[in-house]
Amino acid sequence: MRERLIAGLLLVAGISAAHSIAYADLFRCVGANGETLVTDSPCPSGTQSIVVTAASPAPTADVPRTFSQEELDRLLAPIALYPDALLAQILMASTYPLEVVQAARWMKAHPGLQGERLQAALDGETWDPSVKGLVAVPQVLTMMDEKLDWTQKLGDAFLAQQKDVMDTVQRLRARAQAAGNLASTPQQTVVEEGGSIEILPANPQVIYVPVYNPAVIYGPWWWPGPPYYWYPPGYVVAPAPFIYFGFGVVVGAAIWGACDWGHRTVIVNVPRYNAYNHTRIANPDWSHDVNHRKGVPYRDDAIRSKYRRALPGAPARQDFRGYQPAHPIAPAPSPSVNEIRQQLGRPVIQPPKRPESKERVAPTRGVPSPIERPRAAVEPVPPAFETFGRGEAARAYSNRGAASRAAPHSGAPAGAPGGHR
Repeated sequence: MRERLIAGLLLVAGISAAHSIAYADLFRCVGANGETLVTDSPCPSGTQSIVVTAASPAPTADVPRTFSQEELDRLLAPIALYPDALLAQILMASTYPLEVVQAARWMKAHPGLQGERLQAALDGETWDPSVKGLVAVPQVLTMMDEKLDWTQKLGDAFLAQQKDVMDTVQRLRARAQAAGNLASTPQQTVVEEGGSIEILPANPQVIYVPVYNPAVIYGPWWWPGPPYYWYPPGYVVAPAPFIYFGFGVVVGAAIWGACDWGHRTVIVNVPRYNAYNHTRIANPDWSHDVNHRKGVPYRDDAIRSKYRRALPGAPARQDFRGYQPAHPIAPAPSPSVNEIRQQLGRPVIQPPKRPESKERVAPTRGVPSPIERPRAAVEPVPPAFETFGRGEAARAYSNRGAASRAAPHSGAPAGAPGGHR
């Protein structure tokens, strides 16, 4: 894998300071001659004023934000005018940047696969279904691979501030519409419902990926930093028209994402998902799967903490890494030799009886008494694996084994097959 991709995925991004800049009201001013002007200041007298987007409250100090509104605008400007289903699936897949890279490499190694042949070839891959589906739209997957820093930031923003991301998409669409650059075409249908702007493909089986200049299509760009952008190979940026559609891509059920604008979240189109992934799920709610993150760090502290706890075996890894439990548990006492023999169903070892003596012999200090000497000599040695707890004996056996291994011996020469075990 290219060094650029590895470095981009494995470096821990620093957390940006949250900006408290709020959106201003956006007005569409319609003159008597039909001319339209989009401005963030009140319309001049003699024109009809229409509020396109109302000012959004600035985030309060007690609600930290990983991404500022400027960063969200710049990140989402290139894809805010994509069809809802494709937009939703891009947001899901962007939370797995390493798998996006793997899928893009796989796609380049398997050119020409389409339809059922493509789906059959993908069945053996273990990427998240959102990433697999994007292989059917090579233009999008190539963009996410080549703009990897953008992909990772987009995924981190979506995990940390999902509602802000969806709100930003709606504001950007409203700006494009007010500027006269978003309307229904033969490729897609623009619908306003419930205060939200939806973009639907004219044919659900075919996706047309719009190409546009994000610094122009929304009207004059309003932030100091320019938006992210990407153009497919061979595309020439032209002043007009502001939006361009290439060839349609037959995706079938591969693009199964959907947007729930009422709740400002993404969901799963269950019938299409089941048809493409050969499953029978019934829950349309989407949730991030930490296992497909493949170790790529999260930028937001709360998200990092949430999914670190969700990793399988996390408590065991904490113990392994030296974390101490809140209430230390006292270690269990080591079993004796006879306790082990009882567990194995073997008879216990009876210590030899001390010979009776009519006279007590006072032992000399530091020298074992004659009565104690025979005991050490006649005490039976337990079989193998039954010297548990006998440190001196175990060390003696170990030293003897080491000496035996160090001694020269005959056999196959070093390096020959079977010469080492």
